[in-house]
This record gives sequence, C-alpha cells and structure tokens, in this order.
Amino acid sequence: MRSDVIKKGLERAPHRSLLHALGCARQDFSRPFIGIVSSYSEIVPGHIHLDTVSNAVKEGVREAGGVPFVVNTIAICDGIAMGHAGMKFSLPSRELIADSVEVVVSAHAFDGLVFIPNCDKVIPGMLMAAARLNIPAIFVSGGPMLAGRLGDGSVVDLNSVFVAVGKVNKGEMDAAELGELEEVACPGCGSCSGMFTANTMNCLSEALGMALPGNGTIPATTSRRLKLAHDAGKRILDLVKGNIRPRDIITPEAIHNAFVVDMALGGSTNSVLHLIAIGNEAGFAFPLSEINKISAQTPYLSKIAPAGEYHVEDLDLAGGIPAVMAEVRDLLNTGVRAVTGTLADTIGDAKVRNRRVILPRSAPHSKTGGLAILFGNLASEGAVVKAGAVDQRMLKHRGPARVFDSEEAATSAIMKGKIKPGDVVVIRYEGPRGGPGMREMLTPTSLLTGMGLDSTVALVTDGRFSGASKGAAIGHVSPEAAARGPIAALRDGDIVDIDIPERRLEVELTGPEIKKRLAAVPPFKPKVKVGYLKRYAEKVTSASTGAVFAK
Repeated sequence: MRSDVIKKGLERAPHRSLLHALGCARQDFSRPFIGIVSSYSEIVPGHIHLDTVSNAVKEGVREAGGVPFVVNTIAICDGIAMGHAGMKFSLPSRELIADSVEVVVSAHAFDGLVFIPNCDKVIPGMLMAAARLNIPAIFVSGGPMLAGRLGDGSVVDLNSVFVAVGKVNKGEMDAAELGELEEVACPGCGSCSGMFTANTMNCLSEALGMALPGNGTIPATTSRRLKLAHDAGKRILDLVKGNIRPRDIITPEAIHNAFVVDMALGGSTNSVLHLIAIGNEAGFAFPLSEINKISAQTPYLSKIAPAGEYHVEDLDLAGGIPAVMAEVRDLLNTGVRAVTGTLADTIGDAKVRNRRVILPRSAPHSKTGGLAILFGNLASEGAVVKAGAVDQRMLKHRGPARVFDSEEAATSAIMKGKIKPGDVVVIRYEGPRGGPGMREMLTPTSLLTGMGLDSTVALVTDGRFSGASKGAAIGHVSPEAAARGPIAALRDGDIVDIDIPERRLEVELTGPEIKKRLAAVPPFKPKVKVGYLKRYAEKVTSASTGAVFAK
C-alpha cells in the first residue's frame, strides 16, 4: 500500500507513534489509509454542513475496512465575494485548492481519497488535484440548496435577489419587498439551487465518471445525501483494491461525455474553463473548437434556473443526471471507466420521470446545446455564451459598443441609466491576467435583467459570468485586453456584431485598423503588486486554455 511508507518497518516507529496519537490501533496499520478531503467552512452556505457529510463518508470507509482521516482545504462563496475585490480571488482559488490538496495528500501518503466539495472553484480544484495526484479517488458533493419560497408560493433563489436590485433601482420594487426576498431566497445549506457553476460541476462529475449517481442533484438537506456519502466511503475501498485511478477515468472521451451532458443541461459557462483545466491536469488538451461540434449534435433538454423555471431539486425528482444521460446515450462513450465501473453502470436503467423538466429528444428546447463558443475578429481564440439563457431576440444583435475598463465602471453606468436599448456593454481588463483573477459579472448582468434591458442589451467581456447570469452575456473573450487582444482596441461607438447561431463575434473594423489601434494602446500595467494575485497574474494563461498556470 502507498501508506506503508508511513506505517511499516522498524524505521517507521516514530511515524506509528504519531499515528497512535491520532487514535490509530495496531490493526489499522494493515488497512488502507483513506484521506477525506473536505472544504467544510462556516462562511460558505454550500459547505457549512460538510462535517456531517464527512462523518457519513467516514462510516462508509470504516465499514469497508479502511481507516479514514479528514483533512481540509479552503473555499470561497462566490455570491458573498461577488461585486467587489473579493471576486478577484475566486478563480485563482482553484489553483490554490489544487496545490493545497497535492501538498497535504503527498505529505501523508494516503492510499485513496474521497473528495467532498460543493461550491464553484472547489469542485474543479479538487478534480484537478485528483488528476494530478492520480491516486484512487471518488467525489461526493454536499448537494444543492433547496429553492426559496415567498409567502405567495413563488419560487425564488439567489439570482432572484441579484435581479431584484435592478428592479428596486428602476422603481419596480420597494425596499421592503427586497428585504422579504433576501430572507427567504437561500433557505439553508447547499450549493445555490439553480444550474449555476457549483451544481453544473457537481452534475458533470457524474458524467465525467468521478462520482456516484445523484451526486449533482440530491438535495443537501435530505437523508439520501448522507446515504450517498456513506456509499462513496465504501466505494473508495473497491477503487483502491482495483487500483483504479483518476487518469483511468478522466480521459478525452470522459471530457467529451461531460460536455455532452453540459450541452443537454445548458450549464454554466464556467464549465468550459474548468473541464479544459481538468483535462490539462490529466495530460491532454481539449480544444475549444470541439465544444461547438458537440453542441451541434446535442439537444438542449433541461432548462434549469436561471434559464428556466425549474431548480436542481426538480431535476433530481425527474431522474437526475442518469436520466439526462439516458436520453443522449447514443452521443456518449458509455464504455469508459467510472467509479461505478463504467458510465453505462452509472446510467443503469434510469428513466425520465417528469417530461416537463427533461424534454424528450423529439421535442427539445433547441436542437443544439445550451452553450456556444464564438469566434471572430473580436475573439480569435474564442468566447463563451450560455446560449440557452439568451432571449431569442438577442441571438443576433448588432449595436454600438459602450466600453468600460472595469466592472465597477460598467455597473455605475448601468445604475445611472446610461445604457440604452441596443447597446453592447464591453467590460475589459477583467481577464485572468488583467483582473487579475477573471471576475464574474453577475452584478451587471443581473442589473440589466432587473431593469428590463436583457432583451435589448448585450454584454461582452474578457472576464467571466456566474452560472446565474442570463441574457446575451458573452465572456472569456480571448485574447484578453491585458494580452493586447482585439477587445483592447474597442472604442465607444464601434459596431459589435453578435451572431450566436453562427458562432460569431465581430467588430466592424478592418484588420489594419485593429492593428493600428492596438499599437497605440499603452503597455498593460499589473493592477496588483503584492501577494498571491501578483504571482497568479504572472503565471496564469489564457481563458482559451482553461486559465491554468503556465508550465
């Protein structure tokens, strides 16, 4: 066993002494040591209950003959970090999480790992660490939050509160109504209840083969969640015994499967960044151009908030991710390895139980997937849009640019009513290097929605969007402004042409004019000169390659 290096042999007596201090018995030294990597935290609603989940995993590990040890890593709540300098740390925390897991696991020689994430950057950070370490591993998340309810029975969520701020600013809602909404929108523990980034990644962990069925959809507050955690604790011992490792599971075919399910769900645009980064850690590149090919053949079957009226709890009752995968089975590589055995074993005999939540192949929301990658002279390396959450009237849009060099400047202009129907709001110098940290733009997109402008105004940025964003919100524009990408050449009034069905993002400027303007752009000066963000900005690569660190 891998853990023999800390528990076997004469020279390891001091190590065993320390293990005895932890409560280990002599018989434990002949059993597999299982690391339970949790992101438990009292500042993140999605993670506040993960100690309970960890306890269920520990019971499963012990029952199956292993010795469990809980270790922790950090977590950021993107909702709390949103709209201020804290969001600069969100995406960078993904790399920090991967590194911290590598450090603690490598130092303590575990034989197998159970990962317990729940929110946005923790899931991909842990998946990256799993691929890097390549030790038998399984994932079990903390599960989604239930949707909130107003007194009249209306179903609400965190995004409802962000949108309501725009309504109050416009005079369509008063402060008392907003106060009632903010108290009930997030009713308890779990990852926010729509198909936002956290729930997208937890669902895709099933499609990727790294989690048991139900990982992405079983609500956080149910006993089924604890049973799933117990089962994951038992299952890791089988994976250790069979020496089935993450890189046996995370293959190009598995990433393909994850994108197929992503398209059928219309998941968060952040999944593009994360799946590419996970593939990178597993030793292969997954090109952006492949994503459009997958989208072209994958129907959009399930509109979960913010794109539709349903929430993840409804998807769970409808059959969950196995039911979605059963609908698109012919598009999946079902013979690939998974923690269940194969992906076919994960799907099992799943059936759709609610055709309002998961539409049939014969009558999808659209014949193509819920995400799209756009290319053109404004994004030669690509940009990403959640096409399934775009108003039909905005799938094609041509309008004048309103250019801002920060999220704050754009938000201020929106709040002051300076953005008019037909405009294209451009927010630049918010990319991985330029931000630094590639902030999410949920505040400006929510304001546009709340003020009734999401059907007439587009937003284009080299930053990111929350999975909760809706509207013609085009992010990840690459190359970014800080790398002297074409977005740095834009000026107020330039005509931006967006054609999502044709996967095109253009500015009506000639190549020589763009080149001339870029030559006149002053050299980019890093915004942060100390600490982790300084180091991050120096090492991070383009969003088109997953915003991973340069090797």
